[in-house]
Amino acid sequence: MWRRTWLVFSQAVTVAVAVLFVVLTLKPEWLPGGQGGVASRLLPAPTLLQMTWPPGAAASGNDAGNGNALGRSGSGYATAARRAAPAVVSVSATKMAKNNPHTDPRFRFFFGDGPAAPQVGLGSAVIVSPEGYLLTNHHVVEDATEIEVQLADGRQARARLVGSDPETDIAVLKIDLDQLPVVALGDVRALQVGDAVLAIGNPFNVGQTVTAGIVSALDRSDAGVSRFQNFIQTDAAINPGNSGGALVDANGALVGINTAIFSRSGGSLGIGFAVPADTARQVMEQLVRDGKVRRGWIGVEPRDLSAELAESLNLAVRQGVLITGVLQNGPAAQGGLRPGDVVVQVGDKPVRNVGELFGAVAALAPDQEAVVLAQRGNDQLRLKIKVGERRSGAQPAGR
Repeated sequence: MWRRTWLVFSQAVTVAVAVLFVVLTLKPEWLPGGQGGVASRLLPAPTLLQMTWPPGAAASGNDAGNGNALGRSGSGYATAARRAAPAVVSVSATKMAKNNPHTDPRFRFFFGDGPAAPQVGLGSAVIVSPEGYLLTNHHVVEDATEIEVQLADGRQARARLVGSDPETDIAVLKIDLDQLPVVALGDVRALQVGDAVLAIGNPFNVGQTVTAGIVSALDRSDAGVSRFQNFIQTDAAINPGNSGGALVDANGALVGINTAIFSRSGGSLGIGFAVPADTARQVMEQLVRDGKVRRGWIGVEPRDLSAELAESLNLAVRQGVLITGVLQNGPAAQGGLRPGDVVVQVGDKPVRNVGELFGAVAALAPDQEAVVLAQRGNDQLRLKIKVGERRSGAQPAGR
């Protein structure tokens, strides 16, 4: 008898617990205390963490109203993207296609060559001046017969090519529109490995896209793109169509122009390269002023100085660039530089490898005197060299 009673009791308790669970889940207002009764004791009310931008500053009314708090925007990069994205535009560059030389001659006999269909290249650009100057990549607009840009606000305009520099893969465009959004320029010198960055552009023509990552390396001169560049390397996703777009820091300031990726598939593998914004600005100033970029040349054959090489040659320095050859009657020879000297500084820029020497010499103004610090045996030399002008594509910057 008692076993039957215990069985009925246990079944009743089980049914009651099941009913309570269903009511608690589906109809908590039926329970005492209403919506905030049992549920409020099991799930405490969430707290809202207010985050100001920049860190430490008082939140403005606009920032607070725009969801600049955790739990609303869900990310600390929303403000940076909001500041920079309006100044990033999509670029459509129309280029005349060339006839395919491999077309079957019999096909051409019956049907002719036919008109070559124009090709449209897609990329991005960044508005850096209220007057309508834009920075993009040389390869985006190379050989373009017509360039159209579309702003983030939907406006469209035809762009004029002001000038282009293949050596740094930087080009400058000009558009004639009013009330243009302009990106702020950041301090590239303050950038460090590990800093958060955003890449903004129009990848695969899907529309403006923001990707996030960090600075994974600085001063990349061995990217195989240009010997005059010390690229910013980032793992923020950069894909076809991002070329010419903006790389911005966590404050939304421009630190680079996205230029190239390391990829075996054509898509992002987490290694992208951007031209530093200060380099792009210097190129832009020369293109706007002169229509071309002039680079320095001193006429030397350089070599990286390794610790083993320095020890074998019994050199007094362990860092710098070894000069293995000097062009006869060239600027370096006339300034007193000799083979065997170790260049440690050009102007105000220390040089530790051949890439840095190329960049430092290329940045010198032709026809001006530059001070070169070199080590010859135990003697430190301070040489004044009148810089020549490098002929594009003909001489390395240091030669």
